[in-house]
Amino acid sequence: MAHGGRRRQRAFIGSFTAAGGLGVLTAAVDPDTGALTVLGAADDVPDPSYLAFAPAYDFLYAVSESAEGAVAAYRVHGGKPELAGPPTPTGGSGPTHLSVFDGHVLTADYGSGSVSAVPVRPGGVLAPAAADVLRHTGSGPHTERQQGPHAHQVQPDPTGRWAVSVDLGTDSVRVCALDGGKLTVHREIALRPGSGPRHLAFHPGGEHAYVLNELAPTVTVCRWDAGEGALRPVGETPVLSGVPHGDAYPSGVVVSPDGRFVWAAVRGRDTVSVLAVDASGEGLTLVAEVSCGGAWPRALALDPSGRFLYAANERSGDVTWFTVDPDTGVPLRGGSVEVPAASCVVFD
Repeated sequence: MAHGGRRRQRAFIGSFTAAGGLGVLTAAVDPDTGALTVLGAADDVPDPSYLAFAPAYDFLYAVSESAEGAVAAYRVHGGKPELAGPPTPTGGSGPTHLSVFDGHVLTADYGSGSVSAVPVRPGGVLAPAAADVLRHTGSGPHTERQQGPHAHQVQPDPTGRWAVSVDLGTDSVRVCALDGGKLTVHREIALRPGSGPRHLAFHPGGEHAYVLNELAPTVTVCRWDAGEGALRPVGETPVLSGVPHGDAYPSGVVVSPDGRFVWAAVRGRDTVSVLAVDASGEGLTLVAEVSCGGAWPRALALDPSGRFLYAANERSGDVTWFTVDPDTGVPLRGGSVEVPAASCVVFD
């Protein structure tokens, strides 16, 4: 037990088994330092590259980023995650992200350019039936990366009313509704052609969102109107100082709990960019670029307190943790733990 009788917090780490990863890992989190200690791992499904924790069920969900595409449910009462039934096909290929939304697990299927909705049964297990699949359409000007749709992320908005999907291949964000288990597009918002949006994070105030672009190393600032389900781009800010030599490959983006900072991982530079957010929520300023502590930071995560930042460094095979300076937002490296082919970190 942690301080005051609290259950010690856990972290869950995804990894690419095809590159030597251990599958889905559980780790204890030191509440004073943010340090991770791996407790156990399960390699039941191939390439569980992204995870989502559902506190209502004490369940963990994982994509299987394979050509067939599947999502798996895990019980996480002990150190080793336990698979709760066979994985459910997503109906799309190469799922890269997932979230829990309105009694379903939603997956962003990068390979097929689709978003899938898998029903969750009472208690947290997944329904074995085929998922409802919403197929994106369109393309972009980048001839190698945007020949078709590539859904890269899907998540609920802060109100839980809408599901928002980010598509790198079509330079767009789609606001979706889920009615009777069927996904429909409410609005599609066009971003700058060739920007290649990858991931989005909402401001804690609920009125802004920040879209990290992979093909252009920038963040697009958007106003969010939950009543209308409308996302409106208002500006774009570089996440790097100077012009990168070659592709920079930004990946993950997170926002501080107080809304004062945005952090973006940049794989081509092996860095984390720190951007200060002004009082309006719309003005971003690049204030620092720090080493990610390894190589190829695929994802970033904040612990729930916002004190510690984590980078899942895929190619160096580790997860690095940092203490965040509350005044400047600059992360100070604390340490790392070996996790081969690490791809994401989430918390309970």
